Amino acid sequence: MVGVVLVAHSAGLAAETAELARGIAGRDAPVAAAGGTGDGGLGVSIDRIEAAVREVDRGDGVLLIPDLGSSVLTARLLEEPGRVVLADVPFVEGAIAAAVAAGGGAALAVVLAAAEEARTHRKL
Repeated sequence: MVGVVLVAHSAGLAAETAELARGIAGRDAPVAAAGGTGDGGLGVSIDRIEAAVREVDRGDGVLLIPDLGSSVLTARLLEEPGRVVLADVPFVEGAIAAAVAAGGGAALAVVLAAAEEARTHRKL
């Protein structure tokens, strides 16, 4: 099963988005939050991202979904083509779409495509 890691500047934002995604995709969906700094502040921690990747890695790949700015740059440091990939998607919508696809057993490329498709979903 593909894992999904939500990389945000805020631990709360990452955790609540992960909770929402698991609530919709199912509790078994491998979604982890990697938000904030080690001292509880706003920012990004490569150590937290690496730990989250290990937490959700089931051998089928991991999709990283960053919120903005330095989270994108930091997540890029962990990219491994075909194994750990970065998604340029809306944070909440992409997280939910990825979690649903991953929870359904989709391959990494399909999970990424589902997350990317979230960019085109209109609300009105």
